[in-house]
Amino acid sequence: MESEIYEHDVLVIGSGGAGCRAAIEASRHNLSVLIVSKGLSFKSGCTTLAEGGYNAAFATVDCADNTEAHFEDTLKGGAYLNDPKLARILVEESPERLIELETFGALFDRQESGEINQRPFGGQRFRRTCFQGDRTGHEMMMALKEEVIRREIDTLDEVMITSLIMDESGESVLGATGFSLQDSRFMVFKAKSVVMACGGAGWLYPVTSNTLQKTGDGYSLCYDAGADLLDMEQVQFHPTGMIYPESRKGVLVTEAVRGEGGKLINAEGKRFMKNYDPRGELATRDIVARAIYNEIREGRGTQIGGVYLDVTHLPDELIEEKLETMLFQFQDVGVDIRKEAMEVAPTAHHFMGGIRINENGETTVKNLFAAGEVTGGVHGANRLGGNALADTQVFGKRAGKSAAENALETEIKSNDSFTETEKERISNLIKDGDVYPIEIKKELQELMWKNVAIIRNEEGLKAALKRINELKEMSNNMRISGIMNYNNDLLDALEVIKMLDVAELVTKSAILRRESRGAHYREDYPETNDEWKKSIVFNKNGRIEFIER
Repeated sequence: MESEIYEHDVLVIGSGGAGCRAAIEASRHNLSVLIVSKGLSFKSGCTTLAEGGYNAAFATVDCADNTEAHFEDTLKGGAYLNDPKLARILVEESPERLIELETFGALFDRQESGEINQRPFGGQRFRRTCFQGDRTGHEMMMALKEEVIRREIDTLDEVMITSLIMDESGESVLGATGFSLQDSRFMVFKAKSVVMACGGAGWLYPVTSNTLQKTGDGYSLCYDAGADLLDMEQVQFHPTGMIYPESRKGVLVTEAVRGEGGKLINAEGKRFMKNYDPRGELATRDIVARAIYNEIREGRGTQIGGVYLDVTHLPDELIEEKLETMLFQFQDVGVDIRKEAMEVAPTAHHFMGGIRINENGETTVKNLFAAGEVTGGVHGANRLGGNALADTQVFGKRAGKSAAENALETEIKSNDSFTETEKERISNLIKDGDVYPIEIKKELQELMWKNVAIIRNEEGLKAALKRINELKEMSNNMRISGIMNYNNDLLDALEVIKMLDVAELVTKSAILRRESRGAHYREDYPETNDEWKKSIVFNKNGRIEFIER
């Protein structure tokens, strides 16, 4: 394996909304910044796919709205598992960050008065979700991309980060190692500060709204480096993903459809959400996802395993203006949503748990910072739609600022022994083993969908944990070719190793939480228990901690 070495003051892993915002902030301190992306820069993150909107209490539509109401809705939606300090920062700073996005070039929908427009979203008592049609995330990413280019921030595409480089004491991060997906080069990134902003792990499941790159790398990398991870059992399944054709299965159908008045109807032609929650289609995502899952499980689903999401009662002009992406998305598969209902089912969407951070985006490991979906604490046990895009900007900025200030007081260091060991580990994966890594990956995904998804129980969780450990043993003897250019076997192998670690943490945490809270639903413990109003924290040293909320 050839090696290539890079040196920068700040290394940002991930080029989505949080990563770009962190890089922009760090660059303001006259430092050299590099953004490394597992896919194509600005395109492989999930920010681009976020369609519905960005929550900010501007009160331009509902004048009674304010940050206190947004804070209360966020805590209630998160089943009070949120870190209150982080949630408070989110709601208070999100309006300012949106205005800043507009200075970068983003355009949000306006009312005739010229004030920003806001739509209703699930779990929120006021209309506070700012939007650009149903392509809000794309609009944000285009503006962030332009600002990154304007600031001449370096970017590097198609590199998978394989480890965080630790100093000899194992206490400080000195950079990262990577693997070029294009030609299998081994890459060393020396940095004074590292910002982890590479998103979640939707591809632990076979049906997901996430981009292909979201296999939980950030969780595994930081856990291996000694960082705390919290609430890993809290995995959000978005209620509405496409189910047909097979090539589009899991593709997101934005909550904006329900926000604009879409109705959920079962195969019997009955609108069912009021049977589960008085807020109907605008209940929180965990409730809507379980309701749809239950309708399907009890035989009231469609022939292909979904329910109907209907907007045919809405004016064509509204659909064409505010749901344009959805209109085109379904027209592309032969469905005109102005005239016929969509068929939808839940899809793995967002991890509320993740890396433990403080208000400045600092992790529990020196020189390591994090922002966005890869972190935990902000959203508690269930994220409100519209809070994720705000999260990327609020904590992206904070993590970038902290990383820059840290870099100004830190020197570039190296640990050649560590990087050589990591290079050897990757080289040794190439061998003629017994099983292809893609086979392990597919079995793991099906296992997680069956036993660690929307509805869970102790028997299924323990069976999953047992099989995950068996798959780990199998992963020690994977069959990987020695080709250099676009070695998909090697990529799959590196991903599978990390996915198994993350799956184990999710499952262990789900076994520990003997209650139902937010996105975590135990049919053997269906009630929410005040004794479990605490976060579950894992650390590589074997420590399990509980934080009272």
